[in-house]
Amino acid sequence: MASGYHTPVLLQDCSDGMQVKPGGIYVDVTFGGGGHSRALLEIMSEGRLIAFDKDPDAKANTIDDERFTLISQDFRFMRNHLRMIGVEEVDGLLADLGVSSHQFDEAERGFSIRNEGPLDMRMDERSPKSAAQLIEEIDESELADIFFQYGDLRNARRIAREVVARREEEPVKTTKDLIECVGSLAQRGKENQFLARVFQSLRIAVNDELGALKTLLEQSVKILKPGGRLVVISYHSLEDRLVKNFIRAGNWNGHIEKDIYGHADLPFKQITRKPIIPSEEEIKKNERARSAKLRIAEKC
Repeated sequence: MASGYHTPVLLQDCSDGMQVKPGGIYVDVTFGGGGHSRALLEIMSEGRLIAFDKDPDAKANTIDDERFTLISQDFRFMRNHLRMIGVEEVDGLLADLGVSSHQFDEAERGFSIRNEGPLDMRMDERSPKSAAQLIEEIDESELADIFFQYGDLRNARRIAREVVARREEEPVKTTKDLIECVGSLAQRGKENQFLARVFQSLRIAVNDELGALKTLLEQSVKILKPGGRLVVISYHSLEDRLVKNFIRAGNWNGHIEKDIYGHADLPFKQITRKPIIPSEEEIKKNERARSAKLRIAEKC
């Protein structure tokens, strides 16, 4: 199933950034199609690689290698699950955030504006609330906040108003329903960009993506050994800002806090001052790499 499931982004840069050591223990918290994990295993002469993915579909891509373990759980519970298998510290952690190509392409998952299907958007289909249920249950002001905060949509209140008006007549159950409901509010010539942001907003809310990322970064400080590497690919500014600020300052606002002697207790050393982005050649081969930003840090 891995073939075509997901094309790994910035593959060589991620592998190099991990600085794999003989006998080291590494974690890939977004296994997906297994592309990054396979690349790491190829350069590991020994050691151990533990992967996480809460999407049950990812199980079909598991790797038959005694050094590899796949844990089919949300990475926000990473530390507990690592302890359950006897791992307290690791030498590197890789996260390729966002939605996999497979998830985008499966119409019934409801992630893409290109495919008609149920308005689901759950990365873990075992989660209790879909995007359709979210739209049905929350009030107009909460919905507007989602569109504004997670999609940077300036007409967020009007979008929310249109969705609420539509749901009062009939439920917004499919991707087509949502597109028909808000499509007319897009700026002419930028319809796809507008709709992509609407979908992104709901997806982030449904999956609590930013909350999960914060939990992951906080846990990374506790499980990485000194000198261990943190390698993170993000796909939108909200994610990238959290990663950048946490690596830089150990908090979410990016402000370096110092003690009374002027010393800063920083958890990481920045390896990449500016994010690594895909080459034009990679983008031509994989359009979904266009917005990717890779940041690498080393545990102090």
